[in-house]
Amino acid sequence: MTTPVPIPRDVEAAVLPNGVRLITETVPHVRSVSVGIWLVSGSRCESPAENGLTHFIEHMLFKGTVNRSAAEIARLVDSIGGNLDAYTAKELVSFNTKVLDEHLPIAFDVLADLVLHPLFREEDIEKEKGVILEELKMENDSPEYLVHEIFSSNFWKGHPLGRPILGTKTRIRQFRRETVDSFYRRMYTAPSFIVTAAGNVTHACLAELAARYLGELPPGERVPESPRPQTHAGITLRNKRSLEQMHVCLGVPAYPLPHESRFVCYILNTILGGGMSSRLFQTIREKQGLAYSVFSELNPYRDTGCLAVYAGTSPATARQVIDSVLEQFRLLKQQPVPADELQRAKDHLRGSLLLGMESTTNRMANLARQEIYFQRQIPVEEMLERIARVTAEDVQLCARELLDPEQIALTMLGNLNGLQVRREDLEC
Repeated sequence: MTTPVPIPRDVEAAVLPNGVRLITETVPHVRSVSVGIWLVSGSRCESPAENGLTHFIEHMLFKGTVNRSAAEIARLVDSIGGNLDAYTAKELVSFNTKVLDEHLPIAFDVLADLVLHPLFREEDIEKEKGVILEELKMENDSPEYLVHEIFSSNFWKGHPLGRPILGTKTRIRQFRRETVDSFYRRMYTAPSFIVTAAGNVTHACLAELAARYLGELPPGERVPESPRPQTHAGITLRNKRSLEQMHVCLGVPAYPLPHESRFVCYILNTILGGGMSSRLFQTIREKQGLAYSVFSELNPYRDTGCLAVYAGTSPATARQVIDSVLEQFRLLKQQPVPADELQRAKDHLRGSLLLGMESTTNRMANLARQEIYFQRQIPVEEMLERIARVTAEDVQLCARELLDPEQIALTMLGNLNGLQVRREDLEC
């Protein structure tokens, strides 16, 4: 076996006097720079009355600033061949751009401008309500999206993690300028910001730009963390006769993102339903022909997590699909994973990790996530070593701990036609 070659990383970090954190990874052999301004407070920081505001403000920041109109922002970014993007998640918000190294000062100016100097004009707020209501309709027209939202709302019942990032029609229509501005000022404080950059850039350059544009932000207070949620193992059957398929989402509590056994859980997920060679894909799609789309996924957060399986199938075969999923749960608990299957899963994770490092955007995002969840930058070699260390016994113990029939939550969306599922039907 060849000896792994260490992957050089030139990472530096600093903190501005007001609390803004900076992390840079210099990659000198590329011409691009990806830079992001990250807010360490996503939709889980919202109260029920504020649901959807984090995502709404993300949209509103692109509607113009005190210095530039929305059209001017778009033209400026296009003129340097860059891209400008943003997204809202449950535990963070990202505003990011990728440009040629020579254009970083312009790109950072634009990025900081839209994040720090929004206008929040009444007419823009009213128009953006319409845009997001259409986005919500589009998502709700997707049964796969809808079944996941129904599943989450019941799995994390009564907690912000269970509420939709986009909000609801009622809440979105109630947003007013005063509410938007007040929420923005409470959340967008210096200690809640992380700035990361990866590519052909030095840390000194990023520090100079960050100090120039973000250094005058008042220190403020970091947004308090919401409490750890309780999970609920409910069974929800939602009738929607217009659907041709039955959409099934079945899940169990899993480890939080910083958990010591997270790499074991990643491998368990890969074996179960993480790719075309996974057990669910090979059994339910290839051997039984019961589904076009079937997969498992991990959704880890800072203090909790969920391992879920999704499948879209005919109403007539929905019970058969559930039984097949439970059979794979049972096998993972009863039998050690064969050596060749375990190695394939490790190679899959290793390949995904290393291929992701070829993108400066991925590196930039990775810097932020590691700071948010681990407060340190984990070397690639350490992650690869942790993956290689996982044994078949580790995976089996993880399966026995997580795949508890008493903890299984199930959501089904489609033409039920009298279909019933009871707790005893979920034994594994």
